[in-house]
Amino acid sequence: MRLSFILFITISAGFSGTLANRRRSLVFRSETNTSYVELIPKKPLSLKAFTLCMRVATELSGEREFILFAYRTQDFDELNVWKELDGRLSFYLSGDGVFFQVPGLGPLQTHLCFTWDSSSGAAALFIDGRKSLTKIHRKGHTIREGGSVILGQDPDNYLGGFDINQSFVGEISDVNMWDYVLSDTAVRGRTAKMSGGNVLDWETVDFRGNGEVVQINVNL
Repeated sequence: MRLSFILFITISAGFSGTLANRRRSLVFRSETNTSYVELIPKKPLSLKAFTLCMRVATELSGEREFILFAYRTQDFDELNVWKELDGRLSFYLSGDGVFFQVPGLGPLQTHLCFTWDSSSGAAALFIDGRKSLTKIHRKGHTIREGGSVILGQDPDNYLGGFDINQSFVGEISDVNMWDYVLSDTAVRGRTAKMSGGNVLDWETVDFRGNGEVVQINVNL
C-alpha cells in the first residue's frame, strides 16, 4: 500500500486547528522548554476511570526522564505519564505514581495504553497489545476537571514552568482517551488503528501548538 505524506512545519508562532478525519503525527524535534501541543478534550476530565492510548517513538536513551502526557489543573498534576530515569514507564495521579518495569521505548513506534479504575484501584499498561501485570493504585481517587492536556512538556504550573531536561523529543500520534476501562480484547484489537476516544479522539481533536513542532498528516 502506498502512503502519501504532507508535512506542515510550525514555528514559534504556534498552530491550531482540528484533525478533521486525517491521520496526524506530531514530531518534537529537539529539547526545548517552549515546544508543546495542547489538546482540547471533548468533555471535562472528571474521571473515576480511564483508558489512555498513544503511539510513541523516540531516540532519547540512557538516564533521561521525559514526559509523555500531562493533565494539570491550576494546583495539581492530575494525570502525568512518564518514562522514568531507570527506564520504567509510569503514571501519577495527584502526586502518587504507579510504575511498570517493561521493555524500553525506542525509535520504532510503540503503541501504549494505560488503564486505571478507581473502584478497584486496578492499573495496567499495554505495550503493542501485550498487557503488564495489574497493580493497585489510588483506590477511590477521582481525577478533577478544569485543567489542560499537554503533550511535550511537564507543566510545573498552569501552562508554564517547563524544564528542558524533561521535555519529550520524538514522535507522538494516536492519542485517544476514554472515561472508562476498555476490555483487554478491545485494546488488542485497536493497536493497528486506534481512534474513537470519548474524551480525546485523535481523528477529530481540537489542538493548539506552541514552539517548533512538526505536524505530519498521513493520508492512507
